[in-house]
Amino acid sequence: MDYQQLLTYFTAKQPEILDVIGQLVMQETPSNDKPRLDAFAELLAGRLRHAGATVEIIPSATAGNHVRATFANAQIDATAKPALVLCHFDTVWAVGSLATHPFRVEADGKAYGPGIFDMQASLALSEYALRAIQDLHLTLPRPLTILMTSDEEVGSRSSRQLIESEAQKAEYVLVMESPLPGGVLKTTRKGIGGFDLEITGRAVHAGIEPEKGISAIQEMAHQILKLHSLTDMPKGTTVNVGVVHGGTVSNVVAPHASAQIDVRAWTQDEADRLEQAILSLQPVLPGAQLQITGGWNRPPLERKVTGALFERAREIGKGLGLDLKEGGTGGGSDGNLTGALGVPTLDGLGVPGAGAHADHEHIEVSGIAGSAALLVALLLTL
Repeated sequence: MDYQQLLTYFTAKQPEILDVIGQLVMQETPSNDKPRLDAFAELLAGRLRHAGATVEIIPSATAGNHVRATFANAQIDATAKPALVLCHFDTVWAVGSLATHPFRVEADGKAYGPGIFDMQASLALSEYALRAIQDLHLTLPRPLTILMTSDEEVGSRSSRQLIESEAQKAEYVLVMESPLPGGVLKTTRKGIGGFDLEITGRAVHAGIEPEKGISAIQEMAHQILKLHSLTDMPKGTTVNVGVVHGGTVSNVVAPHASAQIDVRAWTQDEADRLEQAILSLQPVLPGAQLQITGGWNRPPLERKVTGALFERAREIGKGLGLDLKEGGTGGGSDGNLTGALGVPTLDGLGVPGAGAHADHEHIEVSGIAGSAALLVALLLTL
């Protein structure tokens, strides 16, 4: 492979790609705004068609519509399992955020804007990967599917089945999420779960006959201590009771209380341990009743499904002058879903930067060309 050809091409295209990134950022696509998401899906579909892909918009009744693009050179063996490039285009930023966080390129070489790092820049990378393959007359070893979904930031409830279906057909999955600081790729992610605990007690007057009551809040205090005791920091396993509600007024023994619980674990074994422990909680106070619902939204992404792909990517990166490194994060992505199916998955292939979901969210402009070249090199080699 002519790595220098890729770098030369994308270095020349970098200002153009940056301009497209700015156009995408300025559309504003919060996860809960279906009209904007649907319009954005149409915009992406048009751009991908212009880049040579066959594109389908997949409707969703509960979220924004999703975009599936397929691409194959005439020389490709159509029976080969495709590569899957996975993106999302919803952001956590509300409409109007551009007024306080405008898209801009600063003198320090950083481009700022709502959702630019997570992950609108990656949408442009995916499009320009197709353009490079066409412009440079490159031949892929297998068909390519690019899936762009609209609800990753809110749990991928609408897109999960679609993601898993495409992944099961694929040889491997490249997840275009933002990398860790320094452009570090993600080979492990914690699994993420959410549980709801509802406690029923008995209301009585707190001054006249408190002994006849059952305080749901007192029971909740016991359960919170039990739940937090399940945390195992050396293993990276965490349980956090993050939201608690309960009671009616101060002079009534609380008849009810509720809690929302966030759980995270690096391995499926730990995830299973936590789920069993939480679902088997028992009341401490006589007569108190517990109702526990919920489960794991994203299974852990473990290195056993990412490691071999990363090692190959590291060797490919050397040809581009990139010293690729790996790391892990407690946040989840759609890569958790594909990795749990046993499909080789590599995450964090977006443009280097920092500040996902934060006021200083940005990408490093100088990293655009290298990230785009790496994506194309992976598609040509894997």
